[in-house]
Amino acid sequence: VRTIVTVLTGCAAVASAFVPSTKPSMGAPVRSRRATTTTTMGVPTDTPFANPDHDLLVRAAKGEECERTPVWLMRQAGRYMADFRKYSDNYPFRVRSETPEIATELSLQCWKAYGMDGVIMFSDILTPLPAMGIDFDVIKGKGPVISNPPRCAADIAKLTHLEDPGAQLPFVGETLRNLRKETEGRTSLLGFVGAPFTLAAYSVNGMANKHCFETKKMMSHDPEVMHAFCDHLATNIGEYACHQIEEGAQVIQFFESWAHHLSPDQFSEFAKPYANKAMAIVKAKHPDVPVIYFANGGSSYLERQTDMTSDSVCLDWGVDIAAARKTLGPKTPVSGNMDPMILFGPEASIRKEVRSI
Repeated sequence: VRTIVTVLTGCAAVASAFVPSTKPSMGAPVRSRRATTTTTMGVPTDTPFANPDHDLLVRAAKGEECERTPVWLMRQAGRYMADFRKYSDNYPFRVRSETPEIATELSLQCWKAYGMDGVIMFSDILTPLPAMGIDFDVIKGKGPVISNPPRCAADIAKLTHLEDPGAQLPFVGETLRNLRKETEGRTSLLGFVGAPFTLAAYSVNGMANKHCFETKKMMSHDPEVMHAFCDHLATNIGEYACHQIEEGAQVIQFFESWAHHLSPDQFSEFAKPYANKAMAIVKAKHPDVPVIYFANGGSSYLERQTDMTSDSVCLDWGVDIAAARKTLGPKTPVSGNMDPMILFGPEASIRKEVRSI
């Protein structure tokens, strides 16, 4: 079995259900061959010795034989932790994510407390956009808001390129270097990017909403503009992901967070080719670094993901892993797919659900 257990959580809630009474433990190890999870039980930073399972998540993402299934949370840093709230109550999001000392601390908090099998950099999928000429801010009660939504060919033509991420986004590299020092030999370090369509959709729409109206309007009335925008992003996001690897990330996840707005045919036209282009850039430069692709809500067209350029496919909780494996084939490692609401339940229920995956 090639499976990655992933808790697809955006919940600001009950990681406390994972809190061990003494040291991180889930009882008997969860056994799986070639398995991966998005929530893992590793060794906290203050442990003075190396963790023999430190690269478990990396190996699982590559589809290698593993002694147990690694586990991590897609959103490990969050308001469910009092230590996190000390920062979120006092600093705006972009200050937190773009100040390396703070971003490093927030990235490590969950791992130190619960011993996950990986640390994911505290950042946002929109982080590289200002370097390309698309500014945003995070407004309380609204979330990220784009200040200058690009909605025509002239707007797309004005966009700049992410030619030197180290100079244009210096805080990203510094944060990853800090994290690599803290995690080396102890756990795996994950970087991440937004997939091109998702970044284009968010930018055009201006903010998150239920119907994605402005984006779908462009897809319908000006598809060539949407294609040009996605293509521009594909090249730049591919290079941005490479930069993260060169600064220390050992795994890269591509988040197609707005895939649930797409029909199967729209996915094939507007999302898939540009995600594949960006991931191909990564694999050409860093063939040994595993790439995970996650299409939120994409379980309804999983058959369209059988030839993604990624090394593995992450599943949402709306699909059965066994059924997904039949669709994707035996050679594609998968990750997923625990319903985040399980984290509101008792510890016994959480343990049972993780083991069942």
